[in-house]
Amino acid sequence: MKTIDHFNLRNFDLNLLIAFDAMMEELNVTRAAARLKIQQPAMSHALKTLRMLFDDELFVRVGQVMKPTSRAISLASRVRSVLQKAEDALSFSEQFSPLTEQRTFRLGFSSELEVHLLPELMTHLRKVAPGVRVIASYAGRQNLHGLLERGEIDLALGCFGEQGQWHRSEVLFAEQLACCFNPALMPFSTPLSQDDYLNQPHALMSFSGNLMGCVENAFNRAGATLNAVFSAQNFLALLSFAQNSPVLVTLPNRIARRYCAMFGLVYCEVPLQLEVFPNSIVWPVNAENDPALEWLREQIRAVNQRIESADVMLH
Repeated sequence: MKTIDHFNLRNFDLNLLIAFDAMMEELNVTRAAARLKIQQPAMSHALKTLRMLFDDELFVRVGQVMKPTSRAISLASRVRSVLQKAEDALSFSEQFSPLTEQRTFRLGFSSELEVHLLPELMTHLRKVAPGVRVIASYAGRQNLHGLLERGEIDLALGCFGEQGQWHRSEVLFAEQLACCFNPALMPFSTPLSQDDYLNQPHALMSFSGNLMGCVENAFNRAGATLNAVFSAQNFLALLSFAQNSPVLVTLPNRIARRYCAMFGLVYCEVPLQLEVFPNSIVWPVNAENDPALEWLREQIRAVNQRIESADVMLH
């Protein structure tokens, strides 16, 4: 692509090209001024400037009419092409057509939200946008911003906390915590008392390299200390552990409702007043008006709402 001399263009009033094109159309200073909705003296000044810049009369009077010079005639098609391209650029609007679009989206998920949302989302996308493909990968608080800034993911879904000025976010839902256990190994009735909950060994999800993970601050603010003996990134590992060990697993409520029974576990709400954990969609600010990502965010909202409604009906 040929480079543009921006400095040279900055010193040229591009409105003069519009005046030139109007003169080519009208071949009359008064009518050209009327077409541009300016006064005749302003049009005359523009024509004088054009003559000086191109070192040519451009338009000369022949009898009662104005005629373009050969230089003006050779310039006319080029000037018209420039103006048409400028008009096209100004009126251009990106479109996204789900039925025909061929595009790959890269989504970052926290592991529990990937299981909660992605299967339903993919089923929906295959129906409404058969040419769309999705690559899902892990995104956590520690690597989220880097993934977005490097363009390795288009958007992320999960519990990530506050976002900076370079990212936009939208809360999908606020999450509560639940605890799961094997009633054959831990003979408690539900709901658990606070003492029973705090006095048992615990297993939790963690992506931060410590036992408590992202819920640690919430428990600290509630003045509660857990006897955490095991943490893992995958909630299935925690549930499998609880299936065979007398341990309480603390998980997002939506995951506990859906998967505890598969492992022969029961669940109940955590018997503490804990803050909620918002799960959000996060995207870079430069993608704010990307029509494809606007459409995808709308699909995510719709699928999440269907899942929420189905959960309410079941429970």
